[in-house]
Amino acid sequence: MQDLSQLIAEAKSAFAQATAPAALEDAKAKFLGKTGSLTAMMKGLAKLSHEEKREMGQALGTAKREIEQALEARREELANEKLAARLAAEALDVTLPGRKAEKGGVHPVIATQMRIEQIFRSIGFDVADGPEIETDWYSFTALNNPPNHPARSMQDTFYVELKDETGKLLPLRPHTSPMQVRYARTHKAPIKVIAPGRTYRVDSDATHSPMFHQVEGLWIGENVSFSDLKGVYTDFLRRFFETDDLVVRFRPSYFPFTEPSVEVDMMFTSGPKKGRWLEISGAGEVHPNVVRNFGLDPETHVGFAFGSGLERLTMLRYGIDDLRLFFEGDLRFLKQFNR
Repeated sequence: MQDLSQLIAEAKSAFAQATAPAALEDAKAKFLGKTGSLTAMMKGLAKLSHEEKREMGQALGTAKREIEQALEARREELANEKLAARLAAEALDVTLPGRKAEKGGVHPVIATQMRIEQIFRSIGFDVADGPEIETDWYSFTALNNPPNHPARSMQDTFYVELKDETGKLLPLRPHTSPMQVRYARTHKAPIKVIAPGRTYRVDSDATHSPMFHQVEGLWIGENVSFSDLKGVYTDFLRRFFETDDLVVRFRPSYFPFTEPSVEVDMMFTSGPKKGRWLEISGAGEVHPNVVRNFGLDPETHVGFAFGSGLERLTMLRYGIDDLRLFFEGDLRFLKQFNR
């Protein structure tokens, strides 16, 4: 048999020359693998006598332990070398100037939503939130907009591959009006609530986006009149724009969920937009069919509803002429609202 001391020396030399874990494992196989030198010597014990087998077995066992110790030592060395190289590559240059921690800010549209919530809370309105994936019934039918009604085309929306219990696809809500129905069916009259949130329609240009924000308002009671709508919404606009130098008009219009229905316009009486009428909202007295879907009697409960685009209000407040700026993520644009 090969001299064991020579075999151990060869193994240590082979391990020392290995500069990578894979090379080290190849060197291990040469001595300790199934066809390795030491393994072959251990298989040869079967040919020896009993006395020779005992003596040689002890020697081989000692040699195996020494080779394994050398192997583990080299593995540890390679691991330490790898760690040292990584630490050197990731070392910090403490002489470099520090990086300023950037502070986040509130998006201008969300700032508008927060401001609107504050104004309406101050006059007794609740703020409601609800699902953005709605049912057809809450999105349309409950709002006096039954299947095949032509007004549905005005609110053409997106659908997801989920169905309700009747087998209809679920739409992404085209307005936050469904929350009026949800809230009214779970609260007792009188009802005063606004519902701000994201909405979705197939529309995109400088003043429209497929995803936009809207706030719906609802006041239902026994003696809520159209004059209350005029007073509440006019006061809201003056508080939102922080000026009394504006006038508001209500033009006859059509919406399936209100009767009578109006478009709300405003005009500044001073400043750069002086003398120009600006469409700001849709509103009207809640249709009796919608009141019934609230679970209320339209003979005793009446009221008004309105819907306004938050991006529209934000654009008018800050003088922005392209709605798409809100969604491009340009920090140069967004930072000016958080100084």
